[in-house]
Amino acid sequence: MPLMILRGIAVLSLILLLWNPASSRLLPAGDQPIVLLDASLSMTGAPWRAALDTARAYARRRAVVWRFGTGVTAFDTAAPAAGASHLAPALEAAAGRAGEVVVVTDGDVDDVAAIPADLLRRPRVIVQPRAPFFDAYVAGIEGPRHVTRGDTIRLRVSYGVAGTRDGGRGTGKATLVVSVEGRRIASQSVTLPDSGVLTTEITLPSSHVPRPGWSVLEVSLDGVKDSEPRDDSRQFVVDVSLEPAAVIFASPPDWEARFLARTLSDVARVPVKVFVETEPGRWRDGATLAPAATNVLTSAAANARLVIAMGDPERARAFTRGSRNALLVWPTNGQPGDWYVERPLSSPLTAALAGVIWDSLPPATAVFVQPHDSNPAATVALVARLARRGVPRPIVTLEERNGGQRVATVKAAGLWRWAFRGGAAQEGYRSVVAALVDWLLRERGAGSRERAVPLALEAANGLPIVWRWTSSDTARALAVRLRTGDTTRTDTLRFDAAGRAELLLPPGAYRYALSGGPEQGVVAVETYSDEWLPRAPALSAQPGEATSRFASIGLRDRWWLFIIAIAALATEWALRRRQGLP
Repeated sequence: MPLMILRGIAVLSLILLLWNPASSRLLPAGDQPIVLLDASLSMTGAPWRAALDTARAYARRRAVVWRFGTGVTAFDTAAPAAGASHLAPALEAAAGRAGEVVVVTDGDVDDVAAIPADLLRRPRVIVQPRAPFFDAYVAGIEGPRHVTRGDTIRLRVSYGVAGTRDGGRGTGKATLVVSVEGRRIASQSVTLPDSGVLTTEITLPSSHVPRPGWSVLEVSLDGVKDSEPRDDSRQFVVDVSLEPAAVIFASPPDWEARFLARTLSDVARVPVKVFVETEPGRWRDGATLAPAATNVLTSAAANARLVIAMGDPERARAFTRGSRNALLVWPTNGQPGDWYVERPLSSPLTAALAGVIWDSLPPATAVFVQPHDSNPAATVALVARLARRGVPRPIVTLEERNGGQRVATVKAAGLWRWAFRGGAAQEGYRSVVAALVDWLLRERGAGSRERAVPLALEAANGLPIVWRWTSSDTARALAVRLRTGDTTRTDTLRFDAAGRAELLLPPGAYRYALSGGPEQGVVAVETYSDEWLPRAPALSAQPGEATSRFASIGLRDRWWLFIIAIAALATEWALRRRQGLP
């Protein structure tokens, strides 16, 4: 009987271990606290030292400590370096765990409005506020990215004041200084507001930039006494060329030419010069409306790598007749109506236009219909139908003439409305312009399609430079060489499924070059950050509410069941040996 009992206990224990039934139990709310430590730049100084003391106190209670800023990372005592305070990802990661959640911050959290109310009520919030201070800063810079030697650079500079001024009254005087490589090239006196942001325009000749190519303009506030000097300057990257890479002749000037010039400069990353015929026979500079002589127009057409004739192309024939460079002809005086563009035909542009959502595009307002649309030497890339019915009319054709000159013709007017609408329609317009420029300049050494480009040439302190994959090939990792001063470093751009890669760099101006390709340029990381500005705390202290949770525990997680099975089998074997049984 004892042997049978021991055998039954052992077999039952093994069956339970194989079956592994689970049971639930309530874990206490105080199980292993989680501390979320704000590691954004605004925590620098006294708030960070106080936050570290709080984190160490919780660490002695076996608490888990995470840093949050632009992302969620493991705890370390390094100085805060994140250029933003995003709390939502950290709270979502901590929501699946029991125990107290503690947020240690200065209250300057960027995404409080986007956090669900129930998630925001749970944590205990400890606020380590910054001391109030007065700050004058440069808020932003806007201007042309690509200019030619002799053009005027117009910068729209925003500057402002935040915090409490000493004495709380009066306004101050300051000077906006534009410098390149430490050399002062322009300045303008401004009056600081009591609070808020003002905008002014600074003009300077592009000849003041020391050398052609990519340069970094620095605009700083001079003559201001404030407590935070790191946001007193901003940087702007500009490309100065000896000759324009693209010249647009618009007769008459219209919205089509204006949107094309802006998009062409953006997607092709080349300087664009615009000439407009305001009166019959009188041409002017499209930016300044200064009269342009015939020799200036002829020289611009001869030296440009891409010549564009818009409106009535015959009006610009005198300047473009002798040019053997790439030519884009865009007549806009066509048959009016609602012309809907259809999906692309088989052409060199098909792959580049594959991602366009054609059903989201508004119709063209007119199409230039020739008596004989069929040209055996031209390849039709896009067609349009009037009111989606009738005969399809070619609106984009490609032709390669004798001598290697490439000519593209766009016969539709009103495509600027694609860019004006924004969203998918704007991306469609950009794709069409980029595909045309890519085909026109691909084999002329001027505009070979770049594999990856930075989305913005400047980034604030603590934020990464974001790169976008632009080639039709599958995104792959690329090595990038960055040089600043006498220092050269090599990094790798790893693109995600959306074709984006991020590269976090310390403040400075970097000349980059991608391996295995022609891509090169300049990117700048500023000392400026929104985190430096004095702001009212968006998050206040609160006691929080700890939550309990149920945990599922299987029998295999209970060590004593293994001991029972082993002890029963061992005891049965020992008794059998003592009694002489097999």
